[in-house]
Amino acid sequence: MQYALVNGIKSEPKKGLTGVCIGCGNQMIAKCGPVKLHHWAHCVNVQCDSWWETETEWHRQWKSHFQEEEREQTFYDEQLQEYHRADVYTTGGITIEFQNSPIALEELLSRERFYTQLVWVVNGLKFKGFNVTEAIPNPRETALKDYEFTGTSHLAFRKTDGRSADAAAQTISIRHPSLRHIKISSKHFTFSWRHPHMGGTAPKHLFLLTQVGISSIGLGYLSSIRRIFIIYK
Repeated sequence: MQYALVNGIKSEPKKGLTGVCIGCGNQMIAKCGPVKLHHWAHCVNVQCDSWWETETEWHRQWKSHFQEEEREQTFYDEQLQEYHRADVYTTGGITIEFQNSPIALEELLSRERFYTQLVWVVNGLKFKGFNVTEAIPNPRETALKDYEFTGTSHLAFRKTDGRSADAAAQTISIRHPSLRHIKISSKHFTFSWRHPHMGGTAPKHLFLLTQVGISSIGLGYLSSIRRIFIIYK
């Protein structure tokens, strides 16, 4: 953990400090060795947050783009009878989780049920056989409301209300006269993933976000999406 309460003040770890867990209230000690990332640890083994994961420099860098009061916000889970710490909980009520390692689908769904407006930021550099392929328009573009992405290697769309048995006849490219006026986004891309590790149907497009751009992103836009995976580049 990056924060604990020291004399009632939210504080980062420093050698020799002791503090109190912001969630469960148990005693904590600052771990400031030469190898691992400086962090707070419980003095005794307690079940504080079953979703807890070892934090890395990758997490810290992402969190640093948000105000300190928005980082590691703690909430109590009545069902599990434990506390959960959101990586970031914005003043607008959006929870952001930075995921650097695989998690079970059951836990993913549990987090989404608990945090009503949740955005996942996933470290895509670890994905094997994953490639960003082509820039596409913003999927929420009004002119595309009656179309869906085909998910093919080339940028193509299909009428969502098409009932023709000939699927090819319903598929058009971005160069089609009815679509070529639509601007290509600088943040939305198609992708290929040879061995996707995820349950359900894989998304057909992704929202590409870098740490440079996270400060200027419209979080109101993200809050309207039930689940979004953002790849780090």
